[in-house]
Amino acid sequence: MSTVNAYLTVAGLDVDVVYKDIKNLHISVYPPVGRVRVAAPERVDEDAIRLAVIQRLPWIKKQREQLQGADRQTERRMLSGESHYVWGERLRLDISKHGRSNVTVSGNTLWVTTPADYDDTQQRAVLDRWYRNELKKAAPALLEKWQPIIGEDASKFVVRRMKTKWGTCQTESRAIWLNPELAKKNPRCLEYIVVHELTHLIERTHNEHFVELMDFHMPDWRARRDELNEAPLAAEEWK
Repeated sequence: MSTVNAYLTVAGLDVDVVYKDIKNLHISVYPPVGRVRVAAPERVDEDAIRLAVIQRLPWIKKQREQLQGADRQTERRMLSGESHYVWGERLRLDISKHGRSNVTVSGNTLWVTTPADYDDTQQRAVLDRWYRNELKKAAPALLEKWQPIIGEDASKFVVRRMKTKWGTCQTESRAIWLNPELAKKNPRCLEYIVVHELTHLIERTHNEHFVELMDFHMPDWRARRDELNEAPLAAEEWK
């Protein structure tokens, strides 16, 4: 019996599909992050799988909310003592210093220095720019590493805040967009997103070919994907 894996996106959900010699289709939601897996009879086509997932969406979303609820990170405030994440490490924020705008990490402390008259919004803007710059510094080395391995080159990469995606690939312009929130996650997660988007320069969809390419170039990509979504989530829903 042969098993063929596919990877679909249905209603904004990433769905792993495993074809088996079975009679009925089964949908499961796995901890810790609510990964959705469909075990489908080999004769069932993709449209039927999508329809089945859509019909079970209320149940799937309820299961995911229960699994993810405990890990959701409340909105980070700009107050000394609050915890913020940098490359997967939980740091204690300190905004007690005043002067020229600057952000540094020392030990387990994230120092955000701003003029004394800066309010919460202005302080947050300083920190957000720093996260963007961190990502801009980290991405080039990963692109240099993986472009020759994948065999495709991106025309450029852009750091852009997105509410529903960690990254995306503009296949016509060959530009890759990266979410600055990635600078808060483990570097392994950024590497996964870079490989994921470069692979889309070969295969636009999450079909069997895409899965085969990901399995070949990054065998542990599913673990990295789960690690990305398992990391403490921001107040918004990041997918």
